[in-house]
Amino acid sequence: MKEYEAENIRNIGIVSHSGDGKTSLCEAILFDTKSVKRLGRVDDKTSHLDYDVDEMARGITINATPTFCEWNKHKINFIDTPGDVNFISDTKAALRMMDAAVLVVSAADGVKVQTDTVWGFLREFQQPCIVFVNKIDRERADLLRTLEGLKEMDEMKPLLLQIPIGAEHEFKGVVDILTRKAFLYPKEETGEFQVTECPAELNDQVEEYRSKLIESIAETSDTLIEKYIEEGTLADAEIESGLKEGVKKRAFTPVLCGSALKNIGMQPLLDKIIELLPSPVDMSPLKGKDPHGAEISRERRTSDPFSAYVFKTVADPYAGKLTLFRVFSGSLSSDSQIYNSTQDVKEKIGQLFLIDGKNNVPVPKVNAGDISALAKLKTTTTGDTLCDENNPIKYPPMAYPNPVISYAIEPKTKGDDEKVSTALSRICEEDPTIKISRDTQTKEFIISGMGQIHIEVTVDRIKRKFGADVLMKTPKVPYKETIKGKTKVQGKYKRQSGGRGQYGDAWLEIEPLPRGAGFEFVDRIVGGVVPRQYIPAVEKGVAGAMEEGILAGYPITDVRVSIYDGSYHSVDSSEMAFKIAGSMGFKKGFMECNPVLLEPIMNVTVVIPEEYMGDVIGDLNSKRGRVMGMDTQGRTQVIKAQVPMAEMLKYMPDLKSLTGGRGTYSMEFSHYDELPAHLAERIIAESKKEKEEEQ
Repeated sequence: MKEYEAENIRNIGIVSHSGDGKTSLCEAILFDTKSVKRLGRVDDKTSHLDYDVDEMARGITINATPTFCEWNKHKINFIDTPGDVNFISDTKAALRMMDAAVLVVSAADGVKVQTDTVWGFLREFQQPCIVFVNKIDRERADLLRTLEGLKEMDEMKPLLLQIPIGAEHEFKGVVDILTRKAFLYPKEETGEFQVTECPAELNDQVEEYRSKLIESIAETSDTLIEKYIEEGTLADAEIESGLKEGVKKRAFTPVLCGSALKNIGMQPLLDKIIELLPSPVDMSPLKGKDPHGAEISRERRTSDPFSAYVFKTVADPYAGKLTLFRVFSGSLSSDSQIYNSTQDVKEKIGQLFLIDGKNNVPVPKVNAGDISALAKLKTTTTGDTLCDENNPIKYPPMAYPNPVISYAIEPKTKGDDEKVSTALSRICEEDPTIKISRDTQTKEFIISGMGQIHIEVTVDRIKRKFGADVLMKTPKVPYKETIKGKTKVQGKYKRQSGGRGQYGDAWLEIEPLPRGAGFEFVDRIVGGVVPRQYIPAVEKGVAGAMEEGILAGYPITDVRVSIYDGSYHSVDSSEMAFKIAGSMGFKKGFMECNPVLLEPIMNVTVVIPEEYMGDVIGDLNSKRGRVMGMDTQGRTQVIKAQVPMAEMLKYMPDLKSLTGGRGTYSMEFSHYDELPAHLAERIIAESKKEKEEEQ
């Protein structure tokens, strides 16, 4: 593999809504650049990039997969990214490593929800972009309608550079509006093309768009606009430089068209990627922190000290851990040593690899701007910075979104707990958007992710990669119990069965505390009616009863218990007797204090297109939710609400159904509130039934 300097490298993310054809686009590019010998297809499971078992089974991209090709003395690194909402966080993490993107949009379906989402990522990272309108050959394909949809996207400003030759099944090539050259593809799927003059019937259309194009380019510069006003046109060199500068400044977004599946339009796209999209050295210096926390930066050149960022970890039970990273500055050679500034450790490295789908291509060295991988690093994980120990820098880690759906999991086979635990740990290394926790109240292991499919795929991987089979079920809602009234009660434990007996007597006052206050125990004993050494035992007895729950087996909270009187026996009293007395007294008094169940309430943020506002708000109301506010965010509406957790456990499928997959949401715990009586009765009845079945 030839060694490339940063000036001749392009790092491009290929992004789209799921199903718009970005993987097919990548496959066609690899085939046309002779990187692969066969044109892979997603539908017949021969894709070079969607090779994962889960990807082939579901027919969608699940993993952000790097690959590369060589074209006109340049190296193009590109990452085929997921377009499904369940895996879109992997797309964002991959895009952070890129310098620009190709946004694929279907001419048949137009702009869709994840088109908006990934465009939002590009805006956040301030990355230039080329739009490729795919599927021009499909029935009902309409380039101009798609262009109108693109114009509605925030800050898009699409600029048409090509028009199609033929429509739908008669589509056979494209015309470059600036050069007026036609690219005809007489043999479908081979990638072979002929460069000819623009077909006569398209001349008027090309000239119309060409005038608009030159006018848009002229507006990027005061010098160019003055010349354009005076002369009515620009020189070819001025058009070329103005177009490149406008793309770099994101003044507009070039739009090309073609058919990835029929392999039409790939070569012009590759040319535009090299001509218009920036190399690493065109990007601004990258900022980080030195060991003292001061801000420093690195020029994205080989001449600067080595620095890199780990953006992905692939866990393999046989090959070990594969660490993928982007080199931002300097260079790195195989069989050397690196410094992990995030973990403050040194790591010995072996062979460097370039990632080509599922293949690893060994290389002796990688330079600034390139993407590489290392195997079996001991400490390094996703989000770490690798650098020169003598010139340390730490780049800010990627911020991942909070999970939106959770399931309880348990080993399918008893005794597999350790195997499952190891598998979950490895999976979390590979996918930072998967969160594993143990609910201390329900004692369940909880797996949380970005959607039901995300968690199902993760569970499949746990079984396939690590041989750990788990069961998924809806997690228990962590209800709590509390009281609304107060009482005074005696807890007395007296037992005599020959020899030394047991005697403990405690009078308790039980009263509610404000919501969220927890538990408070007060010692109000005077005159030594209960010796000091027995007071902590009474508190332990009360705390034990609170933890087990009384009404329905859920922990009790927001209660103050005061011991104010009692008695003891000089021989028969003990800590155990007073502990039992405290527990007995609290259980009896709790039921006299108007006990109720509390349920967790979540702060929910729903982001949807405006046309779904009524349906979504109505659905939230039906889930006992309270809408707290609404806001406009670009072309979308943001609803903020408080909704009981029990109603949100399976909200993602509901929201997807209501919005045609165009809605997203996030949630976090807010507070506990009283559960309505009719629902509490059902929960209490179910709890009693479970206890009876256990007995």
